Amino acid sequence: MNEIGMKNRAQGSIAGLSIGDALGRPVEGFTPREIQEKWGRVEGYVSDDPLGSDDTEYALLTALALITHPKSFNANNIAKLWVDKVCNQRGGFGGGGFSEMLAIRNLSRGFMPPRSGQHSHAWSDGLAMRVAPIGVVAAGDPKHAAALTLQDGLVSHSEEGIYAGQAIAAAVASAMVGNSIDRIFSDALSVVEPDSWTARLMKRADELVSSSNNWNDLAIKAGDELTCMDYYWADLAPEAVSLSFVAFLGGEGDFSSSVLNAVNLGRDADTIAAMTAGIVGAMTGIDGIPEEWLPAVAEAPGVCLHVTKGMNPLDIADSLAELAESGVQI
Repeated sequence: MNEIGMKNRAQGSIAGLSIGDALGRPVEGFTPREIQEKWGRVEGYVSDDPLGSDDTEYALLTALALITHPKSFNANNIAKLWVDKVCNQRGGFGGGGFSEMLAIRNLSRGFMPPRSGQHSHAWSDGLAMRVAPIGVVAAGDPKHAAALTLQDGLVSHSEEGIYAGQAIAAAVASAMVGNSIDRIFSDALSVVEPDSWTARLMKRADELVSSSNNWNDLAIKAGDELTCMDYYWADLAPEAVSLSFVAFLGGEGDFSSSVLNAVNLGRDADTIAAMTAGIVGAMTGIDGIPEEWLPAVAEAPGVCLHVTKGMNPLDIADSLAELAESGVQI
């Protein structure tokens, strides 16, 4: 660990995720071309009242599972937590994604992992958006981060949905010990099934960034080559994660540049920006985040997940850092 402390990095990752979520939320569904036509380049909060969405609340749920089961973080215990804290929720799951809602339905019917994660939308980015806490507690050990992500992923996803989540968790774990951008990317790629859609798009993302000198052109090219425009939704995990790495690699380690890159890629922009910010925030620590963006890091309203109401991302980050430093083998 270099001069940036564990808590600082943990706060950077979890607060960063919340900020990316809030920055990207208003431009979700836009293409890079549409964003450039409307705003030129989004440079900050478009909304007057920036706040995270289900991305932040599901990340807090994963953090809760880690804190509740520090020595037994496995698919069965995570599923039981979902059953106890989520499936019994009364009222709407505001902004909840299809993958999570289908998993909740399966769990409510008595199907446990891996069956709970085997459904028609199991390749969404819903796992990848929530795994930054796993990367924090597995600081310096990308392979362990991937193994923990598999356990979380079996509750709600399968195959590509899990591979993509493993890439993000491994990247955060690598960033938590101050590795270089290239090392973080290689660590992320190393845990992904080699002959997978996710791996192929990640490699192409790296090639696109390496061959480009102009962000606007890169954004449009990435949008053209990495997205699946003939599918109904923009939350395909291989697409969103590869776009996140375009933003991350193109940002060269700067928090603002990386996250704004993600926002300006559009598509599932809140999730892409949340994933990107979770990685680069672990690199820079919270001190690398612009102060004017920090007001979005607030207590969760529990709009999607009632169990997260009142949870503060910074307090959760501190608990995760303590867990990482405790020496407990999760």
